Amino acid sequence: MSSSELTSRQMLERLIGFPTVSRDSNLDLIVFMRDYLAQHGVKAELFYNAERNKASLFATIGPTDKPGVAVSGHTDVVPVDGQAWTVDPFKLLERDGRFYGRGTADMKGFIACALAAVPHFTRAALKQPLHLAFSYDEEIGCLGVRPMLAELAKRTIKPDLCLIGEPTELKPVLGHKGKLAMRCCVKGAACHSAYAPYGVNAIEYAARMIGKLGDIGAQLAKPELHDARFDPPFSTVQTGVIKGGRALNIVPAECEFDFEVRALPDYDVREVVNELQGFASSELLPKMQAVKPEAGIEFKELSAYPGLVTPRDSDAAKLLGWLSGSTDFGTVAYGTEGGLYMQSGIPSIVCGPGSMDQGHKPDEFVTVAQLDGCDAMLRRLVQHLSEST
Repeated sequence: MSSSELTSRQMLERLIGFPTVSRDSNLDLIVFMRDYLAQHGVKAELFYNAERNKASLFATIGPTDKPGVAVSGHTDVVPVDGQAWTVDPFKLLERDGRFYGRGTADMKGFIACALAAVPHFTRAALKQPLHLAFSYDEEIGCLGVRPMLAELAKRTIKPDLCLIGEPTELKPVLGHKGKLAMRCCVKGAACHSAYAPYGVNAIEYAARMIGKLGDIGAQLAKPELHDARFDPPFSTVQTGVIKGGRALNIVPAECEFDFEVRALPDYDVREVVNELQGFASSELLPKMQAVKPEAGIEFKELSAYPGLVTPRDSDAAKLLGWLSGSTDFGTVAYGTEGGLYMQSGIPSIVCGPGSMDQGHKPDEFVTVAQLDGCDAMLRRLVQHLSEST
């Protein structure tokens, strides 16, 4: 092994050392990746955000006149604030067959394996290319992958398959739900609580809408709408944050709440918002504005990504079965960038080391065995791209 080659464990140690929490820049990590690839004769493209303090990376190994397989991962990690870590979250620790550190499972473990495999790909006689696609801000709405996919969509040659290495314990995954996160802001009218009928209580009107969301969620949970491939097997609605009020003796003039919809891939997530907006417009606003004409209700989208379903009989699924050594295809409860790749015309599959049971938690870890298994899966990908015509 040359000095420019690193094992997956060594690469993971480097990656964990970059504290790429979504609120911060990932450029130091991206520059490290770019320079590492350059050492192996691989040129990388960077796609920056508007502030140019974050970037996604795209690179191709092998022939550039053919489509190939992309391996995809996100470089950002969730915060460690307020979590009871017993180890340094940004310094890799190996203990009892586990690698500890923020992002080891979600999902720098997969990225480490992909980068460590670069010398194997560059030395192989690839008949189809391997594409590396590493994004930013996946954790806050799959933001970073979008500009990269928009550019790839303009090109004649683009990947014909994407392997997303989110943690699945290396089990083959063909689907996940979509998500829509919304904020509702209710503007009422304040007054002394002794004269409550002369004000517009923003909290009470917000509560009525939250109750309506509960009713919508109950309708979505009806057995005839179930899809047994998913857990839970139906689309869900939940309110996670609510803010409002200043004092008990003041009718609150403002209230806002955040809610999300986790939707089965064949369900139009906008239907929930449309139904809630219709309820607000027909049932609530007339009563509010009869007291104060300036009262109102506004909705703001916070984040969204589509669901993913890849057919079991597709070429993508067949390849995933061979790479993972299993055709026991499943789904995951969390979201990935896979739905966005699918919308761009790139079939997507999900398989990576580690478990989301450890992701986002203190003392996050990936096992040594999982990392070794991912190395083996990528060696099979080298074989596939070398044999494909």
